[in-house]
Amino acid sequence: MSISFLESLHARTGAITDACTRCGACVEVCPTPALTGNDAGDPAAVAAGVIRILQTGDGPEAARRWAAECCGTGHCLRACQHGINPRFMLLMARRALAQQRAQDERRAAGKSAFKRMSRGVRVLSRLQLAPELLAKLNPSSHPERDAAPDLIFYTGCNMLKTPHIGLLCLDVLDRLGVSYEVHGGPSACCGILQLRPGDVDNAGRQGYRTIERFAATGASQVLAWCPTCQIQFGETMLPSYRASHGPAFDMTMFPVWLAQRLAELAPLMTIPVRERVAIYEFPGAPGVQDAVRALLRAVPGLELIDLGVAGVGYHLTSLVTVPGHRDRALAELLRRAESAGVTTLAGIFHADHRELVAHEREWPFRIVNYMELIGASLGVSREDTFKRLKFMHDADAILAASHDLIAANGLDMDEAREVILADLLAEQLLPVERARHPAP
Repeated sequence: MSISFLESLHARTGAITDACTRCGACVEVCPTPALTGNDAGDPAAVAAGVIRILQTGDGPEAARRWAAECCGTGHCLRACQHGINPRFMLLMARRALAQQRAQDERRAAGKSAFKRMSRGVRVLSRLQLAPELLAKLNPSSHPERDAAPDLIFYTGCNMLKTPHIGLLCLDVLDRLGVSYEVHGGPSACCGILQLRPGDVDNAGRQGYRTIERFAATGASQVLAWCPTCQIQFGETMLPSYRASHGPAFDMTMFPVWLAQRLAELAPLMTIPVRERVAIYEFPGAPGVQDAVRALLRAVPGLELIDLGVAGVGYHLTSLVTVPGHRDRALAELLRRAESAGVTTLAGIFHADHRELVAHEREWPFRIVNYMELIGASLGVSREDTFKRLKFMHDADAILAASHDLIAANGLDMDEAREVILADLLAEQLLPVERARHPAP
């Protein structure tokens, strides 16, 4: 019998409350309480408080804070010995707490977040790509298939704000000779923007539509670029979908899959890239850090430098719950990169790239996404138009430089200006000026 997404979440939550022993092992390994000043001195009590939230919708302050402040580092995934995914458990605790708000308020919050994201993605991608390239990375439709593609390359939504990264991924897939379809953008959203404020019904509808669109291709594997999408599908949507609809596809992070194909990729990377490179890393996307290191070590001439910065979260925007730590850690990363004499600081994810590139002019190294280094070793390059526009620091200059693409993509000039101001220039977490950075 088919069950709804909400019914599946209830069943899975009930299984967690039955299986949890309240031992507190997940709390003990979590770095977040120390970063936020949350009193988690009794881990067993905090874990028991979370279970109370799942059962009643409320619980003690330390448990409420632990759920609300989770940044997804993922150490808890290996700590539980009872078959529970604590990261999903905390997501369900946040959902339970969100139910205290009126349904109309939750739906309005999800709708507003989705609308803002959609507008930013639509405008920023069109300020950087001509229609024919945009159609390659974000096709509006897919042709009839003679055969199922080998895989789907799933951009997620916000990667399209830094489209040169996605085009480089497709260049690599072309070199490896695999067949693929590209899916992504707001029409193939994972539903996270609705789920966060507690609009569960719309989150389920959005996520299930995307799953069914992927399944219709016949591809057995989906390569995800975005760690938020990977976590949302891998830990929330797909387990619920399988419980109701049966087997679906496997979803793998793109760099993990690419590292698995390194024996085929390495012989193609023949051009030396003589740079000293450090990586901006996060532990919350399992396997990704190791995969990116393996890929960059295979680039001829490249020297990989370990800065010794311990990360938390799964990419930069996940650190919204620990803003003080986020800013201190980012400033420390930049200082250590300078002290180590790196020539290049490489980010892994698209959100990190949007933050990092603005800092390039203040430091004696360049800032790239790691795919640019792999592309260089293959003899492939794509202009980082996002960086070029960000460097202008002026909406009028950006509009003038983008005049032809604005016309070609049929963008409204006033809307383009609004998005440039709100989503390009104002999106800066750590001030660019070094004098304004937190002290070591």
